[in-house]
Amino acid sequence: MPLTDAEPVAALPGFSEIADRFDLCFCDVWGVVHNGVAAFPDAVDALVRMRERGTSVVLMTNAPRPRDLIARQLDGFGVPRAAWDAIVTSGDVCRSLIEARAGQPMFRLGPDRDLPLIAGLDAPETRADEASYVLCTGLFDDETDTPATYADLLEGFAARRLTMICANPDLVVERGGQIVPCAGSVALAYEEIGGSVIYAGKPHRPIYEMALAIAEEKRGSAVARDRICAIGDAIRTDIAGAVGFGASGIMVLAGIHAQDLMQASWEERHGWFGRQTHRPDYAIPHLVW
Repeated sequence: MPLTDAEPVAALPGFSEIADRFDLCFCDVWGVVHNGVAAFPDAVDALVRMRERGTSVVLMTNAPRPRDLIARQLDGFGVPRAAWDAIVTSGDVCRSLIEARAGQPMFRLGPDRDLPLIAGLDAPETRADEASYVLCTGLFDDETDTPATYADLLEGFAARRLTMICANPDLVVERGGQIVPCAGSVALAYEEIGGSVIYAGKPHRPIYEMALAIAEEKRGSAVARDRICAIGDAIRTDIAGAVGFGASGIMVLAGIHAQDLMQASWEERHGWFGRQTHRPDYAIPHLVW
């Protein structure tokens, strides 16, 4: 439930304090479970313990790739399969949006590492001036480019009123301590000049509905919204999505907002939360049991 202005964000020492309140946990991946370079052992331990107590864990990520690739990445980081029941990605939702446009020529804006997203789909790639729609999975080079790099390209899309499918609504992500831009920053720039964008991942409902359906199938029973928590490190995606879906939001402070929150007092943190469009129910420096 959304918080009222009078309700503070509860400081959480560890998830065990509230573990018995939830049957299902939607957990963000990048920024909570790993930082793009290595897994966080305490977070992995917390997820394993959740499942041991009977809480289902669905890892939910705005990564523009199919879930099997995320599973392999987690394997490479040493995250055991015992830490999660299922994975749902923005890429999974995005594929269904592309399938609905089968055969239509597409311009792909993003790095080649995201090519598995369209593998096996009838999504012919073409030049920008011949496309019927745009698929944005990120920036061609997220270490040097910014949305401004594509200003002329986006202006051309907007002039032709092309719809952009954004495969990753995140604005930025942490990679080994560095903040790099994501597809969401390009999509936002496109919207700001009048472009039309369809978002595949958090905070939008389709990815939550997919995650809930998978969890309920695995559990063999329905899960009430007030028995669901969503853990993440981004106000705009993780917490806004939790609030919109009726789940309890748990904010990990040591993520993309770490510069504002990790060295702040709790009083300063409450003030920061009060200035945001959405607020979590709980806040925790790192995900720990």
